[in-house]
Amino acid sequence: MTLRRALGVLGAVVALKGAMVITARHRALAVVPSELRHPALYVPLNFGNAAVRAIARQAVPLTGATIRPGVRVERCTVPATATNPGVNLLTYQTAGRHKPGGALLWIHGGGTVLGAARQENAWCSRIAAELGVLVVGVDYRLAPENPFPAAHDDCYRALRWLHDNATDLGVDPELIVVGGESAGGGLAATVVQRAHDTGVPVRFQLLEYPMLDDRTVLRLDPHGSSVYTWTPASNRFAWNAYLGRPPQERDDRPYIAAARRADLTGLPPAWIGVGDLDLFCPEDIEYARRLREAGTACELRVEPGMYHGADALLDGKAPAMTAFRTAMLDALSAALIEP
Repeated sequence: MTLRRALGVLGAVVALKGAMVITARHRALAVVPSELRHPALYVPLNFGNAAVRAIARQAVPLTGATIRPGVRVERCTVPATATNPGVNLLTYQTAGRHKPGGALLWIHGGGTVLGAARQENAWCSRIAAELGVLVVGVDYRLAPENPFPAAHDDCYRALRWLHDNATDLGVDPELIVVGGESAGGGLAATVVQRAHDTGVPVRFQLLEYPMLDDRTVLRLDPHGSSVYTWTPASNRFAWNAYLGRPPQERDDRPYIAAARRADLTGLPPAWIGVGDLDLFCPEDIEYARRLREAGTACELRVEPGMYHGADALLDGKAPAMTAFRTAMLDALSAALIEP
């Protein structure tokens, strides 16, 4: 066989395999409503792959680069201590916001293994513009280079900084909300738990498809279940990286995962939103149930046909996703109304 013919056969095989992958992917996405389909769904990424993760670490922070007109964004730092490095923050505010007023500490997603505060520029500046509150984004340390408790400690220290500097920041310390999306939602939930235990007031928790339970890894086939954006394989890697070891049924370290906390009594009211095609849907529904049983008011929104991160991809393009984000803003606005 000549080289030209061999290359031709190889090209045909590659093209055939590519067509088979696309066809299989198209069938797998049949349950996703047409208005929620996006090219990203045809690229099943595994963030456990070092090359994929390196590219994503460069690309993901650029996804939310647009800042609302009239919103001032500034960088500041929680000072380093003898045992902890400084924590970099981004603040978002309008010139005419009411002072002292409410504030939102917002924690970005990325499985704890990628992402940066600036990826939430569009969302955080929207909140600052529409609700007239101070928004603070946290650049926490990423795993696996910095396993637990690094990210959790960084986010908790950001909350303490917000309280300690409330007067200078023009913030009412009784009107501070903690929220986040995906891994950031999971970190937000554990920060709220620690704040309760240490007597730091938190008005409300806003949890967008939060990553709450490392034990999900033990119950799912890494090659099955969800095939939408955040897969079991990526979830397994992320939890292994964050915990510094594979998840175990028993792990007594406090605040490693919000769902592991036995007693949810006394936590502030919550809003939890998740899609029914999201890998985190069962654990989010269960956490909402447990919050309610513990006496905490919790609004749960389960969006039909929504996969992980669909609102970020399609806000303003798909009515259902625009409504989902509007529901978050409404919940936050209601929480920040003074009694």
